Parts: sequence; C-alpha cells; structure tokens
Amino acid sequence: QVLVVESGGGLVQAGGPLRLPCAVSGSFFVIAGMGWYRQAPGKQRELVAAITIGGSTNYADSVKGRFSIPRDNAKNTVYLQMNSLKPEDTAVYYCNVDSDGRRHWGQGTQVTVSS
Repeated sequence: QVLVVESGGGLVQAGGPLRLPCAVSGSFFVIAGMGWYRQAPGKQRELVAAITIGGSTNYADSVKGRFSIPRDNAKNTVYLQMNSLKPEDTAVYYCNVDSDGRRHWGQGTQVTVSS
C-alpha cells in the first residue's frame, strides 16, 4: 500500500509564493517519477511539473520560470514551489508518483489565487 499526501494549499494573493509538499509513505521498493497535476473547474487535469529519479524535470509552458519541483529522495517527498502566482493558477493540485511500476494519486489540495 502506497499513501500519497499533499498539503500546503490555501488562499494566496496574486504575485505571491506558495509551496506544496507531497509525502509518500507505505510499502514500495523505489519511487521513479514524481509529478504535480492540477485541475481547474470545468477543465481537464493537466501536468504542471514532473521530476524523474535522476532529477530531470519537465514543466508546463504556463508555469515555466515561475514553478519548480524540488525532490528529497531521502524523505520520499516532492515539493511544488510556486512563485509569481496568477489567478489562472487556481485549481486543485494533485501529486502523482510512479512507484514499482504503478501510479498513485493523492487526494488533492486546493490552491486559490486572488487578484
């Protein structure tokens, strides 16, 4: 059983920062890829940022230069550091991990950016 838990969501003013941690626990051998997705009302879930076990990263064009995805392998934790937030970043943010060939999702955390 693998448990993925996001936290850190909330209400933030436009232009501000916010950091979302995602902690992975349970029984697994290795966590390969880790990523953050988001889903705004009425829209499909989209990839925001991802990082491989080797540290290679991938970002959505809309967040490049503003977001980063640091990863702490020792703590089985990945973060989404969001800077210069915009109202269009408002969404539920989900953490996804690829562990032992299976994908696991967290429950999501709401981020609301006020203008």
